[in-house]
Order: sequence, then structure tokens, then C-alpha cells
Amino acid sequence: MHTETILFEGALIIVLGIVAQWASWRLRLPSILFLLVTGILVGPITGILHINETMGELLFPFVSVSVAIILFEGGLSLRLKDLRGTEGVVRNLVTIGVLVTWAITGVAAYFLLGLNVAMSLLLGATLVVTGPTVIIPLLNQIRPSGRVSSILRWEGIIIDPVGAILALLVFEEIFVTNLQQGLALAAVTLVRTLLIGIIIGIITGNIIIELYRRYWVPDNLQNAGTLMFVIAAFALSNFLQAEAGLLTVTVMGIVMANQKRFNFQHVIEFKESLQVLLLGALFIMLSARMPRGALTQIASLETLLFVAIIIFIERPLAAFISTIGSDLTWRERLFIGWMAPRGIVAASVASIFALELVELEYPGAELLVPYTFAVIIGTVIVYSLSSGVVARRLGLSESNPQGLLIVGASEWVQQIALQIRSMGIRVLLTDTNQSNIDQASAHGLETYLGSVISEMALDEIDLSGLGRLVAMTPNSEVNALAAEHFENVFGHRNTYELPRPERDRRGGISPNIGGTPLFHSDTTYDYLQTQYMSGAQITTISANLFQNTADVLPLFVLTEDRELLIWTVDNPPRLLPTHKVIAFTNLHRLPEDFLDTQMPRSLPIPT
Repeated sequence: MHTETILFEGALIIVLGIVAQWASWRLRLPSILFLLVTGILVGPITGILHINETMGELLFPFVSVSVAIILFEGGLSLRLKDLRGTEGVVRNLVTIGVLVTWAITGVAAYFLLGLNVAMSLLLGATLVVTGPTVIIPLLNQIRPSGRVSSILRWEGIIIDPVGAILALLVFEEIFVTNLQQGLALAAVTLVRTLLIGIIIGIITGNIIIELYRRYWVPDNLQNAGTLMFVIAAFALSNFLQAEAGLLTVTVMGIVMANQKRFNFQHVIEFKESLQVLLLGALFIMLSARMPRGALTQIASLETLLFVAIIIFIERPLAAFISTIGSDLTWRERLFIGWMAPRGIVAASVASIFALELVELEYPGAELLVPYTFAVIIGTVIVYSLSSGVVARRLGLSESNPQGLLIVGASEWVQQIALQIRSMGIRVLLTDTNQSNIDQASAHGLETYLGSVISEMALDEIDLSGLGRLVAMTPNSEVNALAAEHFENVFGHRNTYELPRPERDRRGGISPNIGGTPLFHSDTTYDYLQTQYMSGAQITTISANLFQNTADVLPLFVLTEDRELLIWTVDNPPRLLPTHKVIAFTNLHRLPEDFLDTQMPRSLPIPT
């Protein structure tokens, strides 16, 4: 193949991967659907891409390394504190649940799809995984309450290396004729994989921490250095024991995420950007290399029944058995049984093992990938369309959540949060300033330390009960970007920011970027900070008092139905006598035109 052709196809993969993910963002649908459809269109349907010829023998090493980076990034989102009280359920899901899934899927593959015993067991092992690249975006969109979000996140990341190891064990057993020797080989492989993965993961993670903590690596090399360690540890582990690398990088991520010696925020943000490129490229390439004849297998009646068994029988049963004896409510157990979309690890593991088996001319090997992709497509479609409805019907998600995600945690913002929380409404403060977060935590407020505009924040923040974002930092760019970043989660009408100072209005922040301006056109951060430092207070007052007091700046309104309304520049809420107003009081100076522009919008209150 000519160099120009290879360059064209490589560029096309990157372009299509990004465009597909942009389309998913605009339409608020899982990106995996757009990526798979795009790959099938440019691969088996039109024949534009020729992945096997373009990538050659580098294809699956690239796939393996890319999956390792994605799992490492997933491990960075796992906090042990989020596991407290639910560790038993997670353990059961990645052990007992895996065995139940494997057994039911294998039996269904044997009887429905007509695969032999070995291929049925291998397909079942491949499909035990769920995956963070699919589950986390769905959880961010649904925002379920309770403990189910943490359980599903942990399961989605931990189960990936577990599934890969199980698939490896089955793959090795295919070529063993003596049962006793096969069991011994499986036991040795399992022990070696666990030891190598855990030991190298812990050692490498701590090496990175110490190097960066002691500043032996300059800031400009830390992102590249982390990537180097991830790839090196993954390659070394796989060299010592096949498929141990996925466990290694997951352990590395968990080790680094749960230490307090060094702030890895800039490394996390770099990995997020890299993940977007890798995820798009992987799904495009793997789906594009399917033969055209495989599409008929995906659309067959037998395949549809196979997918239905996985969704309606296998997952609910695995979740039910795994949660026996836990203190989860029946609603939480039912929702866990209705959330198991498959993702990139299932696709990559199936593709890698299928390639080796096809080269060995093993019967049925060419069907492994089509059936895997059928399950990926089917589960993603079903869960993405139904999980939000199921969560609301079970009372685990609100159709109109009143909670606030507040960006910025300066002292007067903390006072606002305390007033809102006293009304029984959830508030979560985020800030990159350790002192602000420590002070807010001392007041008993929920906090998140880190950049809210990073993808990692979406993975780590528990969004249950939160329906709106309010950005109130001193930095107008951060406010605008935070509102833009969470628009896909809350919707544009539910993202707000402080009005921008005149210098920022003239200075280049596009008026098309950001959220709805808060309070009044002149209530910038500097104005509110000055008022607070001059003695203004944040209090809750009755609507009557607000009407008759000239030194009050209203911020939020609580209705008799416990709905929290946000006072905005263009649409201040109409007041009723039963409403309560959270406001700045004892202001030194109101904006000059405040009373003229705002008061007429309020309903007259009877005396």
C-alpha cells in the first residue's frame, strides 16, 4: 500500500473518530453508537478503509496499548472512599457475577448461535466485561441517587482486566487435550497474572509518585513520562504473562488516585484528551475491519435472541445473586440489574483472540467478532434509551433535580451554600483552591477538589440530585468553560455564571460561550466580594421583607413546593407571599438601576 494511502486512511480514522464523538455530544447519545456505525459504513459497507492492509501487524499491539491507556485513565477515577459500604457488592459482581454471566452467555451461545463448546465459552468470557467508556457517560446523564453510581463505576473498571484474564484462560484451554493438565495450567496462569499485575502496578505507581513528588521530573515532561511508564509497565507485564498488563495499569491508576503526596490533575487532563483520540480510533478501526458477510450475523434472529437473553435474563440474575445479603434496597438492586452495556474491552479482546484463532483455522473463530459487536450495539441501544426512565420509575433519579453544583468556594459562596442546604436541597462545591475546600468541608459542606472542567470531574463527582450548575469563581473564563462543559449534562438552560466584568466582555470571551448570567448585570465577582468584605451578609428572608427593603440583593427563591428558583439577569422569578428569598442583605451599594429594573417583575404582595 502506498504511503499516501496509508496517510489518508490514518487521517480519516482520526477525523471520523472526533466527528462521531462530537455528533454524540450534540445529540446527547452514547458516542459508541456513532463510532460503531461510522466504522461499519467506511469499512464493510463502502470499503473506504482497509484496516488490515493499512495497519498490518501493528494493529493489535496498537489496540492493546490503547486499551491499557484507557483502563489506566479509568483507574485514576477510582477513590477507595467511594467504595466504603459497598465493597462487598462490587467484589461479588466481579467474581460471582462474572461466573454467572459467563455460564449463561456460554450456554446461550452454544444453543442459539450454534458455536462449539470452546467458542461458546470464549465468547461468554469476552462478554462478561461492561466498561467505563460506556457506563460512566450513561451514569452522568442519568445521575442516579444512592450507592448504585459508585458500585457501577467500580464494577465497570475492575471487571475489564478480570474479563480479559478469564478470556485468556479459556483461550489457552482450547488447545489443551488433557483436563488435568488444563486445570493446572489455568491455575498457574491465574496466579502469575495476579501476582505480576498487582506487584508491577503497585511498584510502578509508587515510582511515578516519588519521582514527581521530589520534582526529579520537570512539569513539561510529566505527562509524557506518565505515558511512558504506563506503556512500559503494560509491555513488561504482558511479556512476563499475557494479559497481565491490563491488571497492571488498572492497579497503577488506583494507586495514584488514592495517594495524597502529589497532585496529578494535569496528568489526568492530558490522559482525558488522549482517551478521546484513542477511543475514536479504536472503535472505528475494529468495526471497519469486519467482513461484509458478518453484518448478516449481527442482524439475524438468533443474534437478537442472544442479546435479549443477556439483557433480560443474564444481567438481572447476576446482579440479584451478587447483591444477596447486602443492605441495598430492592430498587437499587433492580437498577444494578438493568445496567451492563459492553464497550471497548469486549471489542478489543474478541478481535485479538479471533485473529489468532482464524490464523489457526479454528472453526467458528470468524464469528467471534460479529457476535461481540452485536452485543455491544444491542446493549448500548437498550440501556441508553431505557436506563433514565427505569431510574426515575424506581425513584433513583429525579426528572427535575433541584440540587446545585457550585463552581467556586470562596467564603461568601460557602455562606450561600449553607443557606441552600438548610432548605434541604443538595449543594456540592468545587474549587481548585485547597484552602477554600478545607474551609467548606469544615462547615460540613460537600466538596470536590479539582478542576471542574476536566473529564475526570465528570467521572468523580456524584451528580445524583444535582440539576444545575452555578459558576461563581473570580475567573470569568473558568466560569464560562464550566458552564459550557456541563451543558451536555444539565442542558444549557440549567447552567449559570456570574456576569462578566467589562474587561472580559471586551477582552475576547465569546458571548456565545457560557451559561445564563446570574442575579444582575453588575453583580460581578468583584462586586459581590467587595460587598461581603464590607459587611454584607447572606441570609434567608421572607418575600414581604424583600419587597419593603431597599438594601437587599436577591439570589435564589424557594417556593412553597420546595422548588429552588435562580434569580437571573433576564428572567427574575415572580414572587409570592409564601416564597423565601436567599439574598445579600445590608448592602453598601446596590447597582444603580436594580430597583427600577427588577422590582416591577415581582408580584405585588397583599398587606
